[in-house]
Amino acid sequence: MPSRPLIVPLLAAVLAAACGDAAVRQVRPQAGTDPLPKNGEPVKLDPAEFTTRIDNPYFPMAPGTRWEYREGSTHVVVDVTHQTRKVAGITARVVHDVDRRGGRLVEDTKDWYAQDAHGNVWYLGEDTKEYRDGKIHTIEGSWEAGVNGAQAGVIMPARPRVGMDYRQEYYKGHAEDAARILSLHRRVRVPAGRFTNVLETLDYTPLEPRVGEHKHYAKGIGPVLSTSKSGHVSEVLVRFKAGS
Repeated sequence: MPSRPLIVPLLAAVLAAACGDAAVRQVRPQAGTDPLPKNGEPVKLDPAEFTTRIDNPYFPMAPGTRWEYREGSTHVVVDVTHQTRKVAGITARVVHDVDRRGGRLVEDTKDWYAQDAHGNVWYLGEDTKEYRDGKIHTIEGSWEAGVNGAQAGVIMPARPRVGMDYRQEYYKGHAEDAARILSLHRRVRVPAGRFTNVLETLDYTPLEPRVGEHKHYAKGIGPVLSTSKSGHVSEVLVRFKAGS
C-alpha cells in the first residue's frame, strides 16, 4: 500500500550472501529504540520473531479490514486478506490494493507485511501490476525481500518518536522509500471522520529527491490522509471498516 511510487504509501541472490555474513547485522528491534534499518543497510531477520497478527495501533491489519480512499477521480480500495505468503522465511500477511480511475483498473497490488515481537510492522515486498487500456503495462514496482538484493523495511515503528528516520523498502534503483516522523499530535479531518493525536511522517526517496509526501496515521485506523510537500491533498480516507 504505502509503497506506490509516492502517490501514496503503498513493491536470485540474497544481499547477505553478496556482502558476506560479517556485513550483516542481526536486527532484533526493541520497542522504543531505534535500530531500524536505513538506506540499503543489509539486515537478517529471524522468522521466529514475526507474526501475521498485526495490531500496531497506527497501522492495524486484522483480516477483513478495509480502507477506501479518493484522489480526484481515482478510487483506491485496500483490503487485509486472510491470505499469507512466505517471504524470506517469514510468514507475511497479504494486503490487496486496487486503484481505479474513472471506473477503470489502473493498478492491482498485493503487499506483504509482518509484525515483529516488539510491535514494529515490517514491509516485505509487493507484487504490483499497472494497467493501461485493460492490459498489464508494467510490473516495475514489484520487489521481494531476499530476492536480487532487496531488503525489508519498516512501515510503522512500535513506539514512534519525532525525528525517527527509517527505510520502508529497499530494492536498489527501483524501490528506496524512507520515512521521517514529524509529529504525533496532528489533527486531521477527512470524510471518514475527525482524528486527533495523528502521527505524521514525511515519506521520501533518493530516486526522486524533489518528491515527497506527508502521510497521516490515526490510532486504531491507519492511514487517513496523504498530502504533497506543498500541501496538495493526494488521498483522503472516505470509508473504513475494521477487521477481526
